[in-house]
Amino acid sequence: MPQLGLLHRRAWTYLLGQLLRPPSAVCIGEVHYHSQVAEAMLTSQLKPHQDKSNFIIKTPKGTRDLSPQQMVVREKILSMVVSCFKRHGAKGLDTPAFELKEVLTEKYGEDSRLIYDLKDQGGELLSLRYDLTVPFARYLAMNKVKKMKRYHVGKVWRRESPTIVQGRYREFCQCDFDIAGQFDPMIPDAECLKIMCEILSGLQLGDFVIKVSDRRILDGMFAVCGVPESKFHAVCSSIDKLDKMSWKNVRHEMVEKQGLAPEVADRIGDYVQCHGGMSLVEQMCQDPKLSQNKQALEGLGDLKLLFEYLTLFGIAEKISFDLSLARGLDYYTGVIYEAVLLQTPAQADEEPLHVGSVAAGGRYDGLVGMFDPRGHKVPCVGLSIGVERIFSIVEQRMKTSGEKIRTTETQVFVATPQKNFLQERLRLIAEFWDAGIKAELLYKNNPKLLTQLQYCEDTGIPLVVIIGEQELKDGVIKLRSVASREEVAIKREHLVTEIQKRLSES
Repeated sequence: MPQLGLLHRRAWTYLLGQLLRPPSAVCIGEVHYHSQVAEAMLTSQLKPHQDKSNFIIKTPKGTRDLSPQQMVVREKILSMVVSCFKRHGAKGLDTPAFELKEVLTEKYGEDSRLIYDLKDQGGELLSLRYDLTVPFARYLAMNKVKKMKRYHVGKVWRRESPTIVQGRYREFCQCDFDIAGQFDPMIPDAECLKIMCEILSGLQLGDFVIKVSDRRILDGMFAVCGVPESKFHAVCSSIDKLDKMSWKNVRHEMVEKQGLAPEVADRIGDYVQCHGGMSLVEQMCQDPKLSQNKQALEGLGDLKLLFEYLTLFGIAEKISFDLSLARGLDYYTGVIYEAVLLQTPAQADEEPLHVGSVAAGGRYDGLVGMFDPRGHKVPCVGLSIGVERIFSIVEQRMKTSGEKIRTTETQVFVATPQKNFLQERLRLIAEFWDAGIKAELLYKNNPKLLTQLQYCEDTGIPLVVIIGEQELKDGVIKLRSVASREEVAIKREHLVTEIQKRLSES
């Protein structure tokens, strides 16, 4: 018998003891269980220990940590986005990070393969949410909500090949705004596009265009071009790649992989290479083939109305009717749109940052009905802001400019030039906190004054209050401006009021 450790000698002794018990006191199942325990203990003992020196500490592929500096930038972006949603009357909503697998399946077309499935942990098959739209539809159906304007900020997960430099991750944040309910045509849709314009203009990312189309126009176009109905989804997925691939390559995919006749692909090519404004919508309404298709005509009629509302909102020049826009997700039923930056605010000597679309959305009138036992539909339209991609652009711009970022919002620092003043500093800082003033001190009994002042300069704290023996004796506190290094003596009872006044003026 090999040399065994104390733990395993005990295991064998315990097992033999169980086996030698009288037959009445032991059963076969119990013997099997105890033999499994001993075997597991032996395996763990004899298995060589993994060399920890080979272990690399890193974040999982397609994820990243955000430093305090990055969090400041992200919070500013999110704050601007959410304030816009609230300005338009949206209510906040949150849903679980994971859903029943059945809730998410067959909602995303080809992209369903990118869903993260979780290991069965107790009888339920679960998956991490792929977006915020399907959970919203599930919420509406489950709670029998017929009308709602909501926003949702949360993380989603997709098992795709990440491209970090382009702002693509496996775990990322989405900011969604959706309007659910039965309303007159195109009014909610126009508001969604207005919101996208407000956010992208407010973030000052550079010039942008919002491509718009309609799934009914696409389906009608496929029908008049001779695409078999069974291949609509596949062809739509190919068309959706036109922002990443040339028409030549997309055509090759449709002919060689989708089995489309070359002349059918060429007819599609005549349409998908068209883009313009209201004039193109009117032109397509007169198209000899497209105007004969009921679905396409309905979509074109809605787009015509949409452009009228967009003109009233003053954003029509930012919108382009683009027949190549496909939006591959299965749940879209009407108007679809996607915002693309025409250029990033990069310097002339900087590498251009290609991030693709920075916002997208559309109408999905049938999704809620998929979850309702009676199939009752709740029409919905919404948009999603691509926070990670926007963050990549803003981050690159800040690196180029060398802009310094404050990671705290501390307004006042409590300092002393002398020893044994911790108690006075603690009393002072408590007063500031109670008055709603953001304040800090060093966690040392007797810190050096130079160290304290240097900390304020390094972290961008604007004001310092200094208390020492003379100040205590005279009933005053010195108030110092870090920027100008100017000091004034303020009576103790007036200190909080004076600080609040200065902060309100800055």
